[in-house]
Amino acid sequence: MMKKRVLSGIQPTGNLHLGNYLGSIRNWVEQQHQYENYFCVVDLHAITAPHDPQILASNSYTIAALYLACGISTEDASIFIQSHIPAHSELTWLLNCVTPLNWLEDMIQFKEKAIKQGENVNVGLLDYPVLMAADILLYQADEVPVGEDQKQHLELTRDIAVRFNHQFAKKQPVFKLPHALIQADGARVMSLTDGTKKMSKSDPSDLSRINLLDSPDLIEKKIKKCKTDLERGLTFESIDRPECRNLLTLYMLMSGKSKADVAAECQDLGWGQFKPLLTEATIEHLRPIQAKYQEVIADKTYLESILRNGRDRAASIADRTLADVKTALGFSQLGV
Repeated sequence: MMKKRVLSGIQPTGNLHLGNYLGSIRNWVEQQHQYENYFCVVDLHAITAPHDPQILASNSYTIAALYLACGISTEDASIFIQSHIPAHSELTWLLNCVTPLNWLEDMIQFKEKAIKQGENVNVGLLDYPVLMAADILLYQADEVPVGEDQKQHLELTRDIAVRFNHQFAKKQPVFKLPHALIQADGARVMSLTDGTKKMSKSDPSDLSRINLLDSPDLIEKKIKKCKTDLERGLTFESIDRPECRNLLTLYMLMSGKSKADVAAECQDLGWGQFKPLLTEATIEHLRPIQAKYQEVIADKTYLESILRNGRDRAASIADRTLADVKTALGFSQLGV
């Protein structure tokens, strides 16, 4: 029985943090044996916001190295950089020409990000969901791991695929309709400075997140300074204590303990007693990841061989899909 195909990716902007790891990458690692996986570094998405061209390439290599350090296996997954496969850009243009403008203007993330960028809003930010659709549809993905903030983009991807198939490929559909692969409960990690907001790379305060490559001293500093409350006794159940729930969840995930065990251990603790426990668990959980990362990033030849092999495997699928799209649209194509 053939494995279902999964595609996902992360932007090379800022440092990967515990939210990225616990909300996405750890799930990829745990489920990778069940699927045919394609994990990319989506550097084309990264330039929809102002970026530093001096560090884009190095950041892309860092993300790829962290994929490996976190446990992604090249036996189960192809790891590649999005821009290394031109079909992503070309299919985006072709899909632009069948995607109604009002579909993009209605996207919630565009409205939110446009407010932040003000006069610097570029066409790429508006067109971001079409590029995401191209990423997914190129590989005929069966499932796409998504969080709540990306579900609308996946719905748009399905709408674009249906529209294209209906207009240009009724007899033999070109695109497979992807489904959402909903992530496990309990992996939504919130900011250390505001328990009501997701941990985010775009937060201007580095104290709001624990990055996967933070030193033990920096991890200790961030946890010491994280927002708490004045109540003694820590519980998952108090809906009016978002920071308490978030930090207990982090401790549960970092320590590997069950929710029941954490609840029993922490029910009578004060913050001064709890924070050292969370600090130690976090440092120890990240230690092997950081060690593996240093090993991978130091061997550029090895990392580039992984990316080259991943690119070649991914391109064989992407180029075939692109050719089918161009045939359906009526383009001339020279034989080899």
